[in-house]
Amino acid sequence: MPAGPGPLAQNASGNFQDFNCQEHNIETAFGVVHVTMRGTPKGNRPVILTYHDIGLNHKSCFNAFFNFEDMQEITRHFAVCHVDAPGQQEGAPPFPSGYQYSSMDELAEMLPAVLTHLSLKSIIGIGVGAGAYILSRFALNHPDLVEGIVLINIDPCAKGWIDWAVAKLSGWTTNIVDIVLAHHFGHEELQANLDLIQTYTLHIAQDINQDNLQLFLNSYNSRRDLEIERPVLGINENTAKTLKCPALLVVGDSSPAVEAVVECNSRLDPTKTTLLKMADCGGLPQVVQVRTHFLVEQIRVVLKHMLYSTCSNALCFSLQPGKLTEAFKYFVQGMGYMPTASMTRLIHSRTQSSSSVGSGESVRSWSHTTHQGEGPTGTLEAADIQDAPQTMEVYC
Repeated sequence: MPAGPGPLAQNASGNFQDFNCQEHNIETAFGVVHVTMRGTPKGNRPVILTYHDIGLNHKSCFNAFFNFEDMQEITRHFAVCHVDAPGQQEGAPPFPSGYQYSSMDELAEMLPAVLTHLSLKSIIGIGVGAGAYILSRFALNHPDLVEGIVLINIDPCAKGWIDWAVAKLSGWTTNIVDIVLAHHFGHEELQANLDLIQTYTLHIAQDINQDNLQLFLNSYNSRRDLEIERPVLGINENTAKTLKCPALLVVGDSSPAVEAVVECNSRLDPTKTTLLKMADCGGLPQVVQVRTHFLVEQIRVVLKHMLYSTCSNALCFSLQPGKLTEAFKYFVQGMGYMPTASMTRLIHSRTQSSSSVGSGESVRSWSHTTHQGEGPTGTLEAADIQDAPQTMEVYC
């Protein structure tokens, strides 16, 4: 029997995202994928394409974010395409016995067929966990189709033999809900934030077909290394395999994904990559209310500094959508879109400090503080640009 709607799905229903939506079951060379399209593509602009993490679907992962009032300014300018991994959508029927689930590489290779079917020219990707890996693989294989990418809790590495053995043993001794919760949350959060854990325990157990979820989890745990490497001027800048588009990596400093995200940052092109690492936020970096403006300002400074023309995980979108709304506006502006978008909440000052990236290279971190009542919005001056660091790592 398909899983019935649980608490998160019920809370996400009946809001504006559910209007002007079209659902598609698209046949690809690697199976059928469920896609929800909201809005109509605007001229030559990319669409925003989302991909969720294990134990979630597009509704529980992204609905609160796109239903947030301030996001309407963005969705007026961009259509949104939500992709559900096969069998993970709400009400999905179980796969037949013996069904061979797609590998992570094959899930990524479903996306060109999705874009072709919907007549989409390019995307701005937002991926979380497993979805971040899939979108990264897609961007590596089809760089001409991806204009920008936001990767939350990305792990670019394959599971080692020890990790594989631990996962196998855990699968025999622990139920899948506990495994997925440990993927999303750190140990302290699992012990301390009981109401939140209970909410997502019910969602994972009730809203997602458990057999289908196990297949998706197995596929993620069997992923290959992305095999990306940092380009070095004069050595491999023309041959290094890396993302070609602007990339924003996000993680909380107590998240289970910290080491993996730092590793990913160390392998990407430092001139196009920003690592946003939030202090004291665990696996849900956007949950801490007092850091909202600071987070947004960090992203604005980084994107401006990357010289573009204008300026924890999935659960973050559901819990604190407002904290990503203006941040995403800045990211989109950094690629030259929506130059007149309103940023009504920010009054700020700018400071600079020193830091170093996870790869061990010595660089400066551009930290940003926000003080209510201070002067007008700061902009980067010519001297700032000429003295630009080779990479960006932001702490807040």
